[in-house]
Amino acid sequence: MPAHFGPRGSDARASGWYRDVTMMVVSYVTDRDKLASYLPEPFTVDEEPLITVVYASNKQVDWLAGHGYNLIGVHADARFAGEREQLRGTYTLAMWENLTDPILTGRELQGIPKIYADIPEHTVTDGLWRAEARHFDNPIVDMQIDSLRPPTAEEIAASTAAQQGRDNPMAWRYMPAIGGFGSSISEATTFPSETHYHEVHVGNGKLAWQQLTWDQNPTQFHIVNAIQALPVIEYRPALVARCSVNLLVPDRLPRAIR
Repeated sequence: MPAHFGPRGSDARASGWYRDVTMMVVSYVTDRDKLASYLPEPFTVDEEPLITVVYASNKQVDWLAGHGYNLIGVHADARFAGEREQLRGTYTLAMWENLTDPILTGRELQGIPKIYADIPEHTVTDGLWRAEARHFDNPIVDMQIDSLRPPTAEEIAASTAAQQGRDNPMAWRYMPAIGGFGSSISEATTFPSETHYHEVHVGNGKLAWQQLTWDQNPTQFHIVNAIQALPVIEYRPALVARCSVNLLVPDRLPRAIR
């Protein structure tokens, strides 16, 4: 939208490649029943109730003519048991971004639950990596990673094995009907991508989610408070990575799953 001007313009230089991406990844085990309450049918929690929070500083984005943006996404390990497909992967609970263009395209074309936040560039001070998100000048989440080191061969092998058959990022594409009563679109989606890692380090991660009021964040406080209420039972090794990401894989395009 607005559709009356025709489809979005393109250029021969546009593609799905994000040429320069810096990621911070913090994962933790949470309460299975509490996490399950936020997964719509036919999604269920996978073998382990794992939450993964990803900060990404995206630069040299081809489809944005080289411009970039930052995001913080919250994902849960999940299974999809549909009538036609059975998938394992991650289910995106929420994704904050600091630029309108990828928010709109991600919501409308891929069904990713994207919302806006102020997400400044990450900082690195004496080996401590930090990232944060804010809205209406009130904090949403603070991420920290320190004690970075190269991963061992055993850690690389274990991570690779754990991802076998689970490269399926998924979400719920929900569009309300006009006026907000009922839905006009309600479907599960998957939006595959490919990542080429250039540098990876392992460390200790920590997250601080805020408890907000309606006055502080009237459109998002319920989302932030729900994630904050998911307990951190055990942190897993955190990651800092530099990579390139392609969001347009020709043989695995975004689609509805059933």
